[in-house]
Amino acid sequence: MKKLLTSLLILLCFLNSYGQDLQKIDSLKRLLNRSKEDTSKAKLLFALTLEYEDHDMKKAMAYAKEGGRLSNRLNYTAGKLKYNKRMMYIYATLTQHDSAIWYGKQILKIATETKDSLTMGIAYFTLGERYNFKSDYETGVEYSLKGVRIIERLDTSSRTRATLNASMAANYLMIKDYKKAIEFGKKAEYLDRKIKNYQQLTSTLLNLGNAYDALGQDIKAIEAYKESLSLCDKYNFPSFVAMSCEGMVEIMDRQNKLDQVKYYAEKGLATATKIADNFNIMSCYQNLSVYYFKTNQYAKAKELLFKALDISQDNDYKEARGTLLQSLSNVLYAEHDYALASEYQREATKIREDIFTESMAQKHANEEVKFETEKKESQIKLQTAEIRQKNILNYFLIVGTIAFLAISILSYRNYKHRQKLQQAKIDELETEKQLTATEAVLKGEEQERTRLAKDLHDGLGGMLSGIKFSLNNMKENLIMTPDNVHAFERSIDMLDSSIKEMRRVAHNMMPEILVKYGLDTALKEFCTEIDRSGVLHVNYQSVGMQKAAIRQTTAVTIYRIIQELLNNAIKHANAKNVLVQLHHSEQEKLLAVTVEDDGNGFDTKLLKQSNGMGWLNIRNRVEFLKGSIDIQSSPGKGTSVMIEITI
Repeated sequence: MKKLLTSLLILLCFLNSYGQDLQKIDSLKRLLNRSKEDTSKAKLLFALTLEYEDHDMKKAMAYAKEGGRLSNRLNYTAGKLKYNKRMMYIYATLTQHDSAIWYGKQILKIATETKDSLTMGIAYFTLGERYNFKSDYETGVEYSLKGVRIIERLDTSSRTRATLNASMAANYLMIKDYKKAIEFGKKAEYLDRKIKNYQQLTSTLLNLGNAYDALGQDIKAIEAYKESLSLCDKYNFPSFVAMSCEGMVEIMDRQNKLDQVKYYAEKGLATATKIADNFNIMSCYQNLSVYYFKTNQYAKAKELLFKALDISQDNDYKEARGTLLQSLSNVLYAEHDYALASEYQREATKIREDIFTESMAQKHANEEVKFETEKKESQIKLQTAEIRQKNILNYFLIVGTIAFLAISILSYRNYKHRQKLQQAKIDELETEKQLTATEAVLKGEEQERTRLAKDLHDGLGGMLSGIKFSLNNMKENLIMTPDNVHAFERSIDMLDSSIKEMRRVAHNMMPEILVKYGLDTALKEFCTEIDRSGVLHVNYQSVGMQKAAIRQTTAVTIYRIIQELLNNAIKHANAKNVLVQLHHSEQEKLLAVTVEDDGNGFDTKLLKQSNGMGWLNIRNRVEFLKGSIDIQSSPGKGTSVMIEITI
């Protein structure tokens, strides 16, 4: 199961969360028993919430809700704010993002009503963080930027700068820009050590470990994870233990140190169980199953996976359930129970498809809302213009008896203007008709690519992997001659090549990275793959793309254009070097795409006579995006293609 990326949570700094103090808890409870039903009691309830929320979420939530009810009865505004802060923190820690977002919006509402600018900034930032966890990066960036602008204007302290850097590192970690995550994480680490903010330092080190781990820098990752665990033990921060242990499990598994896999999986499980952290209990069960699977203790591995599945079912962890079913399928394949293994694998595939479909449906719904809003605004503007025009006409009719000649001239000019408007509307409708047809073709093409890619990757890919696993197990139980061994190994190599080729084809048809992480990341990965293959040296550069908000349809279309241009450079230009450059200007709302190669070049006049599908596809896609294209080329001097699109 993929590690849960730890957010540093600006809440940790601004929402005043502290560790457990048993003496303080007992003292607070004694005061609570003697308190009256007033604001002092509400403050005691929220103080107890703070003490419990990092080691007993159920008690923390109970005290927070009691404090919220009392604050509502007393109409205690500060208490209402504290209640929503605590509930947002608790649900964020439990990774129940929709609930955390709801409470975050209540914080924003109260802060707006009371004109509390700093709390508004914090609310915006934390809401952005929650949206990022839901993979709604466009909304997440919008909220986060609002929060950063407000907070930096009001609070320039080291603690604030540390938390902002830490949260930005976490955001980059979620979108898999690991170098940026390390850059901001190191800044946060320096400031955390300086101000001795050990709780946030623990989370910062965990994020740095995740980033180093993703880049394959095992030594640095292990160092960060171990220091994070050491701080957890020293200062009693149990909520981070399981996630640090999960990072260690992944590295130890990769290094085939199975005893260490078991040690860290059991350590994480013990802590997660102690604080009733269901998500990490589930993750730790899956981590521990890795040890038993690798040591051929299949029954124990299945037992742990079934426990994890029960938790995923009870808590509606849908994505995690799909991963667990795939792991269970692998165990069953190892036990040669192919029928049941295939059944679980099909169920896992269906869950992945459902998650993808739900994500696309949500994005589609958001786009429809935006479209309908823009449509209504256009209609209102049009109606307003029509009313204004009628009023002007009536005015001139009243004055007509005095200046008939002037009215006649104005009426004639108005008639001509209307004719131009009508003709413009007709032209606009024709253009929209052509764009709609082009859009339908492109969408159909991308949907078919997506379907075929998923069928290849999830269906055929899973079957081939299962066959390979079965053949490897059979090899250990068969007695073969040296010639047969050589032939068997050649078959395994051919099967590996088939799996790689199938995955390459599926990735080219619809790269998953484009849907999940956006155009910039997808193009960077695509160009890197071509460069790595040795067929062509590709240099990819991007400017301002991290802040660019590009719709999914537009991103896919641009990706296909660049894909087609690179294919032309490989197939027809005999180029050795290609430069792919994207430049986004936020002020001009313009995206410039440049693709240059040092190949054979050609006479651009020939394009007017060309009937090739490649050039036709490029031109249609640029027209669909309402962009412009400029090609500079001549024989022996390479080719430069410049495309400009309004974003």
